[in-house]
Amino acid sequence: MFGRGITLFKLFGFAVRIDLSWLIIAALITWSLAVGVFPQMYPDLAVRTYWIMGIAGALALFLSIIIHEFSHALVARRYGLQMKGITLFIFGGVAEMTEEPPSPKVELLMAIAGPIASVFLAAFFFVLGLLGGAAGWRQEAIGVFSYLALVNIVLVIFNLVPAFPLDGGRVLRSLLWMWKGNIRWATRIASQSGSVFGMGLMILGIVSVFSGNLVGGLWWFLIGMFLRNAAVMSYQQILVRQLLEGEPVSRFMITEPVTVPRHISVRDLVEDYVYKYHHKMYPVVDEERLVGCVTTKQIKELPRDEWDRQTVGTLAAQCSEANTIPPDADAMKALAKMSSTKTSRLMVVDRGKLVGILSLKDLMNLLSVKLELEGEGRAADV
Repeated sequence: MFGRGITLFKLFGFAVRIDLSWLIIAALITWSLAVGVFPQMYPDLAVRTYWIMGIAGALALFLSIIIHEFSHALVARRYGLQMKGITLFIFGGVAEMTEEPPSPKVELLMAIAGPIASVFLAAFFFVLGLLGGAAGWRQEAIGVFSYLALVNIVLVIFNLVPAFPLDGGRVLRSLLWMWKGNIRWATRIASQSGSVFGMGLMILGIVSVFSGNLVGGLWWFLIGMFLRNAAVMSYQQILVRQLLEGEPVSRFMITEPVTVPRHISVRDLVEDYVYKYHHKMYPVVDEERLVGCVTTKQIKELPRDEWDRQTVGTLAAQCSEANTIPPDADAMKALAKMSSTKTSRLMVVDRGKLVGILSLKDLMNLLSVKLELEGEGRAADV
């Protein structure tokens, strides 16, 4: 859904990252608070004061979002789920799971953890505002606390809409999953709800634009489009997972891959292999022994005047966990490795011997056929 983002810090073993799109919304929220919200709530303050309140309000809002997502992540870890981390992006934040919850109970507990945390945050900021008023604190501080109490309640209400992948949609999926015992069917229904809700927000955005609310209408439209796309992707992801989980890599690999001898020059590699087969990675062998691999990226980084002098053996990267996988490994593990290492080909190695090549293109082509033959039919199973 996102790029890798920029890692800000780690807490409780979770990396907190920001997507670059977050910078846009952070600036817009600060601006709207400093120019619109706080001047209306507290007129006749200095412009500089409004901007300080806006910055403080925006930072505390994103801290609230981090706490909300941490609540999901901590519950997930409590039940043994691996988390990639937490990413702040243009419409809020997300705790990134590497797998689906093992049971509807875990899904339900994870889903409600975030809204519960936001309710406590709203109560905390509300009490701070009351205490501040009684203690005679500056109205600027009380104004920021009041805003944070309100916005956390709004986050709870919005997140509890039964539209996947919002928290309310995950609650809906967990209850449907509990009822029928079929996570794919439950995901399909919850994702359809999310898609309809997203479409509704897009229509609301269009109506708002034509009613004169250009900025607000554009945001409603973008949020709706994001939710609709996320709902569709969530269903596709679980289809992919269920079609690939339990399938060994050996079923998808090419058993007679193109290999390159280590003694040839880099220029021969380019002329006789790259331009002929058009792959981005080639296994390098020495008398049938696998010694590593060479990629087009490595070739590109080597100056052209070195192509005749350098051999493939000197350029080749050593075999490692990043570019190899055993033949009995789960295909989903292979797909996850390709995603994390940004590579499209893995060498399939058994006891140090190359037994095949797993290509993302071949994997996706076979997956497309399986989806066409089995996807919707299985999705309809109850």
